[in-house]
Amino acid sequence: MTSPMLTFLGAAGTVTGSRFLVECGSSRALVDAGLYQGLAELRRRNWARDEVPAAELDAVVVSHAHLDHCGYLPRLVSDGFRGPILCTAETAELVEIVLRDSAHLQEEDARHANAAGYSKHHPALPLYDLADVERTLPLLTPVEYGVAADLTPDLRTVLEPAGHILGSASVLVDAGGRRVLFSGDLGRSRHPLLRPPASPPGADAVVVESTYGDRVHPRPDPGVLAGAVRRTVARGGSVLIPAFAVDRTELVLLELHRLVEAGEIPRVPVYLDSPMALAALAVYRRAADGGSAQLRPEAARLGAVLSELGVRGVSDAAGSIRLNQPEEPSIVVSASGMATGGRVIHHLAHQLPDPRNCVVLTGYQAIGTRGRQLQDGARQVKMHGHYVPVRAEIVDDPDFSVHADVDELLTWLAASPSEPEVVYVVHGEPSSSDALAARIRDDLGWCAVVPRLGERVRLD
Repeated sequence: MTSPMLTFLGAAGTVTGSRFLVECGSSRALVDAGLYQGLAELRRRNWARDEVPAAELDAVVVSHAHLDHCGYLPRLVSDGFRGPILCTAETAELVEIVLRDSAHLQEEDARHANAAGYSKHHPALPLYDLADVERTLPLLTPVEYGVAADLTPDLRTVLEPAGHILGSASVLVDAGGRRVLFSGDLGRSRHPLLRPPASPPGADAVVVESTYGDRVHPRPDPGVLAGAVRRTVARGGSVLIPAFAVDRTELVLLELHRLVEAGEIPRVPVYLDSPMALAALAVYRRAADGGSAQLRPEAARLGAVLSELGVRGVSDAAGSIRLNQPEEPSIVVSASGMATGGRVIHHLAHQLPDPRNCVVLTGYQAIGTRGRQLQDGARQVKMHGHYVPVRAEIVDDPDFSVHADVDELLTWLAASPSEPEVVYVVHGEPSSSDALAARIRDDLGWCAVVPRLGERVRLD
């Protein structure tokens, strides 16, 4: 048998597009199949020819349901992949929601680009469509945490809780007796709903994320969100909160409820304008009502909290259009979290020019996204071919991040029962990956490497 190999097909030198190829003998499997997001040069990689033809892949393992980890799956199926897609049951539920929304947005963006004539491609086409998604969903194969599953005769996998979003997992792959552990996105010890990540199993090599590999999260300051709401309502404006539909929306609504109950913000209408977020919220509520072991005991109150806050779900287009210019001060939570697509784009286009309004950013904003532009102080942003002036107040609230910071990443690694031969640092901007690799070398004394895109390494 030839040596088992690992190839970094994504999330190398950037924080998106997670995709890692494991080969052993004649077996080939991907760990994650994520979309690139952000800069145009990154997004163009979604259209590049695959290093390995999709039809030659035996299986895919998905760590969790965020688009940068699962969003490329329908393209693989469109290109001929027919193998199983292993993930947790909760991830399978959320992936269905995320992929249908992704295909819908891509089809809508292509139609809009063709109608407005601003695309460089004629005609503009979606990367994949809803039909590709429907062919993908039957391939989803739920597995339980801690239970070994065969990918091929030469490859086996075990999933362990990662504490990032519901169903998220770290992925251990046994390739002919050599064990490589993929952290996936790791959560935080203080996540309001989820229990902390499980300690890592022993592995010969570890592939670890580094989204926040160069920083420690600041001490929580609930006054940031509370102050933004109070100021905005006082001047007669509305608060727009771009939030990831999966997990981030739940955390934002929980905090708004706490602030209202504590009398720290006025009670104003709260709208959840995202069909995907509404569907994901239903998955979280079912898990909470069912007593999921992934969730903290206090998650059982999720349904009651939403009722007490009076959250108004908006699923129809007409209702969403009305929220472009709210009739009274209100709070609108809408996807996507980095303002890369979805209904929040239309809200931003209408609300950014008005200085009475406020936009609260609630998580990591990748380079090249509108969220990052706003975070960096842009005075105008481009949407659907038009520039929109930024006169609204922009507030960056880091308290909602559910990515482990550098200290939490090191604590997780240090809990390994044995020292790996090498740690590969991925899924981060170059400065973050370099900083984490240096800390691993200095603090733990381990070999740590930041791999290049396309780099291929032996696992034996």
